[in-house]
Amino acid sequence: MTAFQSIFADHGDPYMPFPANTPTVDDLPGLGLQDIAQLPVELLAILQREIDERMARTKAAKARLDGALTVRYATRAAEERQAAGKDTGTIRFDDGDFTVVADLPKRVDWDQDRLAAMVERITAAGDDPAQYVDIAFKVPERKYAAWPDAIRAGFEPARTVRPGTLKIEIVPQGGDQ
Repeated sequence: MTAFQSIFADHGDPYMPFPANTPTVDDLPGLGLQDIAQLPVELLAILQREIDERMARTKAAKARLDGALTVRYATRAAEERQAAGKDTGTIRFDDGDFTVVADLPKRVDWDQDRLAAMVERITAAGDDPAQYVDIAFKVPERKYAAWPDAIRAGFEPARTVRPGTLKIEIVPQGGDQ
């Protein structure tokens, strides 16, 4: 039993701290949000921990399976892609009664300094660079916070702050976290 579970095991079976009719992780999709919200905090903490552990196991299992599929099919996919005259993209081939769909996406990176120089040339030639490239400006929040007040004040009208997604974690007080 983990230290986390032990704080809940104050009666009966240490691995079943609640009655057998309490909801499990598998029951959650069929319950209303209000019903789940009314569960005891101890049960919410256990459900949260179980879901996190399942997600970690599922993520690890997916990584292993994806790795095995790569071992099995990467060479054949590369050969099929080469035969089709493609460096990237989707190709299909058969393996028994199944069709394997192997997608090698194209990832393009642009040299920002060279793009900036091209934008300057386009502008100097009297053309509108927005016809050719998307231009976006970003200010990292860490840099913004380090600016002097006078500079920050000038940028304030261009800045909008939106809240992110609320994340709530239930942890036992004084226990191993």
